[in-house]
Amino acid sequence: MKNDQPAKPKKSVERKIKPAFSWVWVYVIILLYVILSPVWSGSYNVKETTWQQFSTTILNRNAVERLEVVNKEKVNVYLKSAFAKDTAFKEVFTPAFGKGINAGPHYSFTIGSVEVFERNMEEAEKFFAANEKVPVSYIYQRNWLMNILGWLAPFILLMVIWNFMMRRSGGGMAGGSASSIFNFGRSTATLIEKESGTVTFADVAGLDEAKVEVLEIVDFLKKPDSFTKLGAKIPKGVILVGPPGTGKTLLAKAVAGEAQVPFFSISGAAFVEMFVGVGASRVRDLFQQAKEKAPCIIFIDEIDAIGQSRGRGAFSGGANDERESTLNQLLTEMDGFGTNTGVIVLAATNRADMLDPALVRPGRFDRHIYLELPNMNERAAIFKVHVQGLIMAEGIDLRALAGQTPGFSGADIANICNEAALIAARRKAAKIEKEDFMDAIDRIVAGLEKKSKIISPEEKKIIAFHEAGHAVISWLLRNVDPLVKVSIIPRGQSLGAAWYLPEEKQLRSETAFKEHLCATLGGRAAEEIIFGEISSGALDDLEKVTKEAYTMVVYYGFNNVLGNVSYYDSTGQRDLTIQKPFSEATGELIDQEIRKLVARAYEGAKTILEENKASLEKVAGLLLKKEVIYKDDLENILGKRGPGFPAIDLKVKALA
Repeated sequence: MKNDQPAKPKKSVERKIKPAFSWVWVYVIILLYVILSPVWSGSYNVKETTWQQFSTTILNRNAVERLEVVNKEKVNVYLKSAFAKDTAFKEVFTPAFGKGINAGPHYSFTIGSVEVFERNMEEAEKFFAANEKVPVSYIYQRNWLMNILGWLAPFILLMVIWNFMMRRSGGGMAGGSASSIFNFGRSTATLIEKESGTVTFADVAGLDEAKVEVLEIVDFLKKPDSFTKLGAKIPKGVILVGPPGTGKTLLAKAVAGEAQVPFFSISGAAFVEMFVGVGASRVRDLFQQAKEKAPCIIFIDEIDAIGQSRGRGAFSGGANDERESTLNQLLTEMDGFGTNTGVIVLAATNRADMLDPALVRPGRFDRHIYLELPNMNERAAIFKVHVQGLIMAEGIDLRALAGQTPGFSGADIANICNEAALIAARRKAAKIEKEDFMDAIDRIVAGLEKKSKIISPEEKKIIAFHEAGHAVISWLLRNVDPLVKVSIIPRGQSLGAAWYLPEEKQLRSETAFKEHLCATLGGRAAEEIIFGEISSGALDDLEKVTKEAYTMVVYYGFNNVLGNVSYYDSTGQRDLTIQKPFSEATGELIDQEIRKLVARAYEGAKTILEENKASLEKVAGLLLKKEVIYKDDLENILGKRGPGFPAIDLKVKALA
């Protein structure tokens, strides 16, 4: 069984990544040019003025040495150095950097046209002597760098905006290189180097049979010569199949940790993008990297995201889509391996029936390892792993907790341990008690208690008799799972609940199915017997009964009218067809037999409760008084369960 959080995290090795090109330096260079270009051009201390100010305060004082008309639109004014000490011109003679004086230009002003400027100068200098008139020169300046920058600025701005958008859109992608538009086709797989040894088989509780099967892969990766010298070929693909939370991902990591080889981890959904061809490109890039680091392991989690049968969805979205092209590339890469290249592909899924047949054929994923829900011994081992680091009270029996959690996965058990710690912390306890674990199990199974929920006395009485009906019939029918606790405290979406301890059986008889139907309908039967009418509280019961009756008739052949036939499709190909696997006449017959089966179970429940009405009222009364009753309370009212109880004969007669 998996351990989602290893007890002793080990140091991982970080890969050195080549620094990517930084756009910050481009921004710095542009900013420096804008700031320093006036200094380089000598116009840092040029003071802007107007013709009126120039003619009245500067020209009339005979302080102008010369004038420059630049590009017929601007006039630069150079002052005589003799006026450097004049307080009126001290500011413009001060240099931008360093010592000395500013050689000019000192002032500048714009003109409308050269002709107007010349007329104004003649008018202003008409009383000047010939040697006092200011020389005027006409020049044409061209700033090539600014002109080029003016042309390139829009394109640079677009590139900056595009780069910013791509970084924002690629921020959630794995790996630094994947965040660029030019690297969409690169693989986003996470590489765990062989030196890291993050997870080993010691971190995986349970799954003893699965460990034995994958140990062969570890031996091949460690010592391939012992296999190849005999001509053996290791399977190219191994697929881990099992319910959610059973440890598929952790087992794959443990294989890499034991073999001490590079481990590429990626989700099946990471191959599929909005751009056509990206998934196939990422598959090619992933396998190329893997071949360069062989021997290594590629692990694809939730491979059903890209490995679904290529016929699925053909009626709605067409067959030639991005997912199908990605699957085709994966099939090509796996089939194109050279012999004994040292690259092994591990995949995990909980929907193996949806995978394409070409993917699981021999030569690709030709070995299947099935991970089942843990048994009692494995659950005890899982509890032992997950309670490490928890401060628990003395005397907590982990095996007893394992017995209280049949059908729980490793992830569920990890959640129970964490929830028990949270419950203990909320009540300010120094240690985690057994009651905290039991409360955690109850919360995960049925939800959080809602004692503040307002329920009227009439409703509470109906709920008590409803749950008492379940309890009485479950106690009297031997093939129903043992009852542990009954409660009328609202939890989650339910107003009351009964807790059972399922026995770990691989087979169920027809009698067990019928008795379970009878016990499930016991709540509604009790309402009808006591109150003369039924309520809407049996919605969940009716849903379970309908599904189980359908399973009995359609899948298991528990019906004399239909006979020994089953319409169950283990390959999952039924979704590809529009028609049902049976005719309309057979469908009507199935509906009739399901109704008959449920009706007989309901009548059987009413019969049992009518014969044991006194016990029903005692159990309901105790529920109204205590709100929660346990196995011992039921034993005091109904006696001990066991073979030969008188209700067994009544049960057989009622359900015959």
